This record gives sequence, C-alpha cells and structure tokens, in this order.
Amino acid sequence: MATTSTSRRAFVQGTSAALALATLPRLSVAQTPTVIRLEWQAFKITPQYQSYLSAIQRMKSFTSASDNRSWQYWANIHANYCPHSKAYFLAWHRGLLSLYEKQLRTASGDSKIAHPYWDYYTYPIIPSEFTDKATGNPLYTPRVNTSAWPALSMTPFGTGVTNFQFGLNNAFETNLENAPHDPVHDIIGGYLADIATAALDPLFYLHHTNLDRLWNAWSRRSTSRLPAATNTYWNGQFTYASGLTMSRSLTRTVAGLNYDYANDNMPTGLPPQAQQGRIIRVQAQVTALQVRPKLRTFPATPGRTVSSNRLSLGGLTTIPLDNNSISAGIPLQSSSANALRDALATSPAADLSNPAAGAANGQAQSPAASQGGGQAKNAGRYVKLVLDGLNASPAGQAGGYFYNIYVNLPPSGDVDAVGPMHFAGTIGAFEVSVAVHHAGGKKEFDITYLLASLGVTDLSQVVVSFSRINGLNAAQGNVVSIGEMRVELGTDAP
Repeated sequence: MATTSTSRRAFVQGTSAALALATLPRLSVAQTPTVIRLEWQAFKITPQYQSYLSAIQRMKSFTSASDNRSWQYWANIHANYCPHSKAYFLAWHRGLLSLYEKQLRTASGDSKIAHPYWDYYTYPIIPSEFTDKATGNPLYTPRVNTSAWPALSMTPFGTGVTNFQFGLNNAFETNLENAPHDPVHDIIGGYLADIATAALDPLFYLHHTNLDRLWNAWSRRSTSRLPAATNTYWNGQFTYASGLTMSRSLTRTVAGLNYDYANDNMPTGLPPQAQQGRIIRVQAQVTALQVRPKLRTFPATPGRTVSSNRLSLGGLTTIPLDNNSISAGIPLQSSSANALRDALATSPAADLSNPAAGAANGQAQSPAASQGGGQAKNAGRYVKLVLDGLNASPAGQAGGYFYNIYVNLPPSGDVDAVGPMHFAGTIGAFEVSVAVHHAGGKKEFDITYLLASLGVTDLSQVVVSFSRINGLNAAQGNVVSIGEMRVELGTDAP
C-alpha cells in the first residue's frame, strides 16, 4: 500500500504558500453556469473525457504534496480533514468534490468539465477504463476487486428514512455512509481501503460523486427532511486545508455550487450480478446471513467510568475477526442492565412514534442542555457500541471484505427478514484505517434507537454479531483485531 508523501504538519505548512499561487477559481455563486454531471458511460463519449484524462495526468506530474496543483495535495486534503461517522459527512465531501472539479478545469484548460459519477447500482463492475493496465493510464491503480455488488444496500432509500443528519433516527446520512459508502471502499480495496491513500485512486471521486447524486435524489423526495436553509445547522465553514474553506450553506443543495445530475432518481432495486456462472440477487444488508453466527467466548471487562461523559457498562477483550462470522455476548451486571434500561427510557428514542423525538429544528438535542451536563456516572441518554484498539493485519489492510455488525439477533431461526432491524454498521479495512488515523483506533456506533425499537426486555447481555462479507478476492486469516468491545452510556449527543 502506498502512503501519503508528507506529514500533516508539512502539508499544512506548505499550503499557505501554495494557495498564494493557486489557480483555483474563487467560489462564487454567479461565477459559472450550472453544469450537468453525467454517469461514466455517458461521460466517456463526450469531448470532456480527454480533458479529464489530461487534467489527471498533469496533476500527477506535480510531485510536491504542498502544491495545490498536485494529485497528492488533494489526496491529503481528504486524509487529513474528512469527517467520517460524524456530522457533515455528506456536505463536507460535496464541497471537496466542487473544489476538485474546478481544479480539473484549471489543470485541463477545459471550463466545461463536470465530474462524472459511477452508478454502481446500474453498473456494479468498475468501468474498464479504470482497470486497463496500459502504461500511462492515469485512471489505473491496483485494486483487490472489480465489482461493488457485495457492498450495495437499498436501506438508505427506504420510505422510513425521512431524517437526514447523523444522530437522528433512520437518518439518510448515517445509512448511506454505512452502506454503500464504507463497504465500497472495503470491497474494491487497494488504495480505497486506506484513508491515507483513498483519494489517490481516481475512482474515489466517482464513488463520492455518486453518493452526492444519491443525496441529491433523496433530498428531492417529498417526505425527506433536510434542515432548512435558515437552520443553524448550516452556519460556519468547512476546512479543506490551511486557508481553504467553504461556507456550509453552499453545500446544502447542488444549486449552491452550480451543478446538477443527469439522473436525479434513487435506485429502485439492486442489480443481479454474475459470479462463477451463477446469477446472484444481492440482498440489502443480509448477504450470507441466514442464522445468527455462533457465539464465541472472550475475556470480559467490568463496567467503569471511561470519561467525564461516558460510562462503560461492560465489554469483551481480544476479539479477532477472520474468514468466519461470529457472535459475542457482552455480559451486563444488574446495575449496568438497570442503567441501560433507564437510559433508553429517557433517551431521544423513548418515543419512537415520532422519528424526530429528541430533536429540535431537525438537529439532535444536546444532552447537556437537557440534563444540565450531568456526569456519566448519572447514566446518559445515548447508547454506544464501541470498538476500541482496532487494528488490521498487513493482509487485512488491502481490503476485499467487510463485516456487517448486528446487535441482539434472534438466537435461532432464519434471521434474514429481521436482520435490517438489528443492523448497526460495518467494519472493514477502510473503517479501521479511519479509526486509527482520526480516533486513536476507536470506532463507535450509536445504537440508542436500535435497542429502543427492538423493545429489549432481557438486558443481561448484549450480543454483537459480525457477519463476514467477501468480494471475489478477499484477505484470508485474522484480518482485524479488536482490543476491547464495550457498551457505553453517554451524555454527549451523537
């Protein structure tokens, strides 16, 4: 795996000087007319295709990572500043794509370039232009798999997904990041499997442009609730590099950045995919999950105060993830079980008849405001599943696999039908790299609404299942290790 060629400090220090010479157009709503972004199959037969190739080749010719004209500069922006598993995941990336698109125009001298997208719900195989190993092809990078089909899910487009932002029940942003965003990075692998190198693969930008298109399509649905333009959610700015920012308000809609998409429709189904001579219909979030994976036993850790606003109810240590799917039960002492029950009764999920319960003006309410900033020892309003001490083996870092994570699956019977109700998120090479790069090896999943919606009565243990999903090529053996998996209560909002 390649790594970024500069440290974050060197990158930031060099950015100011580079921006003084930058050729990026100034951000202005009135500056350019609206352009239409096309799907790759349509884009590659336009005159802009050659301009696009020329732009990437030129950007790769600049070797200094502190030069905003270089390919590495843009990869480092993503590695150092991108928000994952937190607010503004979609909006921040929308701004990045707009800035990158303008840099392509500058590098090529073609003002008509509109960045293409890869619609893997229609064409799950990577376009052949990206897999051609011909010398000098600027679109080629080594990858583990060429098909995205195991990563796809229809969950973000369900009729019940009416909220938008991270932290709310059935939020589109959270669902879309869970799948297909993370699993596409995992399954395709190669550069995409590591946050430090993901944006070195030109396919990264097509992947995120498609996610942006799907957000645009979802936001135009009559039942979708996007925070209003006047909502404080859009106050402030996004940072992309030292001296390079964008107002959040510009990213609320595609109109704010002067582009639209040729196809504004959400997918209506998943594509059939040929594999080894068989036709497989991909199922949403239940691929290869028919019964709950077998329980394995791991050393338990007791409940303890983790921080001023977090309380661990109990956990397990030294959990390896390999080729197999597994389940693990986190035991809860009676005091921890009671604290969890109390938290669910007072959490924003207490009234699931209102999908926006606990939210004000489309935003998650601060627990400090509602509880006077109480300490974790006084319980909390949010329940987190925390994977700490995450690490990927050298083989596991290349990707080609991921695990769907479920909480409290039924112990017997066919669980395909109920699997989505228990789904918490995914973990794979990409998610591990993000956790290590940005959070000291820790990743957490908010399971407040999940547990509340299941109406849990037996809280003597929380069973977490890891369902292994493979691409045609996948790393073997122990690929991911979890130092500690625990259930936490927090007074901090998602």
